[in-house]
Amino acid sequence: MLSIDPSKNTERENYKFLIGSIVPRPIAFVTTLSEEGIVNGAPFSYFNIVSSNPPMISLAIQRSAGRQKDTARNIIGLKEFVVHVVDEDNVEEINKTAASLLPNESEIELANLTPVESVKITVPGVKEAKIRMECILEHSLELGGQDSPGVDLIIGKVIQFHIEEDIYEKGRIDPIGLGAVSRLAGTNYAKIGEIFSIERPK
Repeated sequence: MLSIDPSKNTERENYKFLIGSIVPRPIAFVTTLSEEGIVNGAPFSYFNIVSSNPPMISLAIQRSAGRQKDTARNIIGLKEFVVHVVDEDNVEEINKTAASLLPNESEIELANLTPVESVKITVPGVKEAKIRMECILEHSLELGGQDSPGVDLIIGKVIQFHIEEDIYEKGRIDPIGLGAVSRLAGTNYAKIGEIFSIERPK
């Protein structure tokens, strides 16, 4: 077995190792509002659950050459954002939003996604997602980097859930109906695939 010291790797080598190893990763499509009122949208696969009491999620938003991304800047500024689950039906459109645009350009318009008003916050979501979560900023941390932070870690508290009725029954979500996709490495994604059950020990 190979044994690798990450401190002797380049950032890119560590990145490739991590994204190839920690799979599959759920994908959050995040909408935010800029100071100028532009709706920004971007996908992130450094995303997961933090807590269910209260419901909280995490986003790790990598910086590019030390520069904070629009999504992180908008969340920290307005303290509101919407997280959408990326699924088989919307992944092609969501992928378009990964393009590098200027802060005054909207990825929502580029991908022809449909804005929809939120209930409790000012940031809109998009209609094309089967699940979306209105979030407020719980905490943000600047992490990593030798000379300047390399990532903004965002903890968001979910204050409103939205879900398509036909995939929600008796408080449970139908995973096949949702059809969530996950991120692998490179240009590769994964579907849910075979589902199996194992009883947890008592």
